[in-house]
Amino acid sequence: MPSPSVTALAAAARLVSPQRITDDLDRLLEVLPERICDALASPFSRDQLLEVVLDLGRAPEARYPGRAQLLDQQPIDRADLAAVVQRLGTFGGDNRAGIERTLHRISAIRNRGGEVVGLTCRVGRAVFGTVEMVRDLLDSGQSLLLMGRPGVGKTTALREIARVLADDLERRVVVIDTSNEIAGDGDIPHPAIGRARRMQVARPELQHQVMIEAVENHMPEVIVIDEIGTELEAQAARTIAERGVMLVATAHGNELANLIKNPTLADLIGGIQSVTLGDEEARRRGCQKTVLERCADPTFPLAVEMHSRSRWLVHRDVARTVDQQLRGQPVRPQVRELGSDGLLRLNDPEPGPTGPTSPRMPRRGLVAAAAGRPALAPVPLPDPELLPPHRRSPPPAPAAPPLRLYCCGVSPQLLEQVVRSRQLPVQRASQLEEADAVLSLRQQLGREPQVRSQALERHVPILVIKADTLPQIQRGVERLLRRRAGDRDSAAAAPGPAGAPDDAHGAMEECRLAVEQVVLPQGRPVELLPRSLSVRRIQADQVDGYGLRSAEFGSGELRRLRVFPP
Repeated sequence: MPSPSVTALAAAARLVSPQRITDDLDRLLEVLPERICDALASPFSRDQLLEVVLDLGRAPEARYPGRAQLLDQQPIDRADLAAVVQRLGTFGGDNRAGIERTLHRISAIRNRGGEVVGLTCRVGRAVFGTVEMVRDLLDSGQSLLLMGRPGVGKTTALREIARVLADDLERRVVVIDTSNEIAGDGDIPHPAIGRARRMQVARPELQHQVMIEAVENHMPEVIVIDEIGTELEAQAARTIAERGVMLVATAHGNELANLIKNPTLADLIGGIQSVTLGDEEARRRGCQKTVLERCADPTFPLAVEMHSRSRWLVHRDVARTVDQQLRGQPVRPQVRELGSDGLLRLNDPEPGPTGPTSPRMPRRGLVAAAAGRPALAPVPLPDPELLPPHRRSPPPAPAAPPLRLYCCGVSPQLLEQVVRSRQLPVQRASQLEEADAVLSLRQQLGREPQVRSQALERHVPILVIKADTLPQIQRGVERLLRRRAGDRDSAAAAPGPAGAPDDAHGAMEECRLAVEQVVLPQGRPVELLPRSLSVRRIQADQVDGYGLRSAEFGSGELRRLRVFPP
């Protein structure tokens, strides 16, 4: 269940595909002492095994989520450690080794003389199905940051995200694999990352250089990084993001608040700076004159806090979240939980106050409290049922139906990505007769004149975009949604200059004749008749389809459109 601090106003659930786990555990057990393999022979002892710890002079230990278990009473000696090291590959500069073509990681503890006195044998698993928790975020094309405590599954999720981006979304993905933990040991990467390419890092301190090299030499669309932990790596991440490359990374920290307090990694969420306010602004905010504020846009617009393998908190606007935390306002991320029934539940938080004051507390009460004076008591709100009918709030308006959109030359897959990532109330119409609007490429509309003629006959607005790309489609769909909202407002407030509905068909015919008979052949500007807001927008799009420019003149009921020659 969501934490008590998050109150869900809206909850959605969808069925996700069952998770499939592959771990090649036998390959790891082959390098361990025989008595430890015997202790881990039963399926019960292998289930959810996280790591095996071998320390010199101590009994071997198996660790599971929330518990640990001794595997043998006989302590580990130097011969046991030497036998394990001999079966492994070479340890790198980060004291990590692996088993070729597997995801297992063995980390060494050395004494002052450089001899191995302890080993941590971490089980590496490829889990297929976890990406469904954030699949809609990947479609957005924005950089994504994963955070969480060790062992919660950050690297496992990162591995499958790389596979989905490379195989399902067909992006050019490069994995920066510093310790070979994402794609396994050896020169051939593990199949768990799909078609994604892998760049190894010779020494951990060179990770930031390899990140820049990947962008300059291999033209990736997505770069996947595990464990951004230094200031140089944070700067390299910002450089990559400013070049238009999508980043998917993990960072040291359990939650977003940890990055705000970490001066080394604060640049990932925009950086923090101290600002001195003027007296008037400080009084308006009800705070001290010196405050902390975000100094730049975040490198990662999206962030996920992984509290467990089945409960993730999603910050869809990191900039807004950071600003709220710096101002002491409550943060309400979206809670996503994967139940045992295979349903993914999305719990959207209730909207909180956008300013430093609460709607039930007068601003002067906060200012008085900040100044050390007694604050005024909150004013209780009356029961709506006790108010007279003329003072009661009107009932909420019913939700508008989804916008039915007909695509002319626009990729249905890209439109689906935009709708899913932005959660827009849009449905794709297979026939123009069923559509509320048409979204078309400029060149394609010229190849299909029947689409224009049918749209004019049915009074269906056409919005023309220049290119079949995600940003262009997103802006076009959002513009159509805003126009529909404006049409509803204008229809409710003022349907027309004389109180009657505006003649959209006549207005479009007027615009067509003006352009084709005066503006284009004679090169003279033409002013059209005054129209309502919705009809003026249709005329403006019609003018834009001819490649001409228009502007609005007049005020009130005399507001009209002027068309300029090329």
